[in-house]
Amino acid sequence: MSDFRFFRIHRPWEDWVGMLLGVLIMVSPWFPMQASDAIDAERSHLILNSFIVGMLVLGLAQLEYVALHRWEEIASLVLGLWLIASPFIFGYAGDHLLQLWHAVLGAAVAAISALQLWQDWNLSEQDLARHPQ
Repeated sequence: MSDFRFFRIHRPWEDWVGMLLGVLIMVSPWFPMQASDAIDAERSHLILNSFIVGMLVLGLAQLEYVALHRWEEIASLVLGLWLIASPFIFGYAGDHLLQLWHAVLGAAVAAISALQLWQDWNLSEQDLARHPQ
């Protein structure tokens, strides 16, 4: 029972995990890939998408660490889902390794955001303002 209570309180380490995920998303196009999957100028849209999504996830996690608001968690959840859908939207679903990375990183962002949203759902604005740093 005490293990379940551990997940009922929004803790600062969750925000640090979000920041780390943002950095990983930003550098994900350069993760080790097969030789035939090299990033070229024609695929700059996926680099830009990864960088923008990563910066937004990083920024939102930093905002959550400083001042907690529910909209930050909802935005992070949407960004995680966007990252999962990005390979199909931008047409790089054939790059299976990058698609896997974006699915895993997007799922992690969505999961941590959903956990934080669940933890903070019933808190008042005063309780959110007293979020421990």
